[in-house]
Amino acid sequence: MRFDRSLILSTSVDVIFPTALVFSLFLLFAGHNAPGGGFVGGLVAGAAFVLRFVDAGTSPVEDGKRFPGALLGAGLAVALFAGALGWMTGGDFMEGVKISVDLPLVGTVKAGSALVFDIGVYLIVVGLVRTVLSVLGGEAGE
Repeated sequence: MRFDRSLILSTSVDVIFPTALVFSLFLLFAGHNAPGGGFVGGLVAGAAFVLRFVDAGTSPVEDGKRFPGALLGAGLAVALFAGALGWMTGGDFMEGVKISVDLPLVGTVKAGSALVFDIGVYLIVVGLVRTVLSVLGGEAGE
């Protein structure tokens, strides 16, 4: 079934898509001091990909069809690495590890293993949404 794309929807999605991705990254990194985190940021990014799918069909998600579980696997590996950081520092699995680095122009940057875990969760959620869109969109296209 062929359909004509809506000019209003296409223009709106072209503006909303990058804005939603930047906002999802903000939610990812601000999640430790304010509401948000990897899951919420991943949901916002997933919603942006759903909007792109509604606008253009399966073509935006076709690039993930060759390796549909790549983001899922990468996210799981990052989350497991975050858990193993506790072991690497002599503690327990999933024990929090914090580092502080002084950068010349930026100042003091603090990061912890919880941020690494949130990045893994973010990748899992985005990968799941893209996989579902790829599989279901491929079925609808046939």
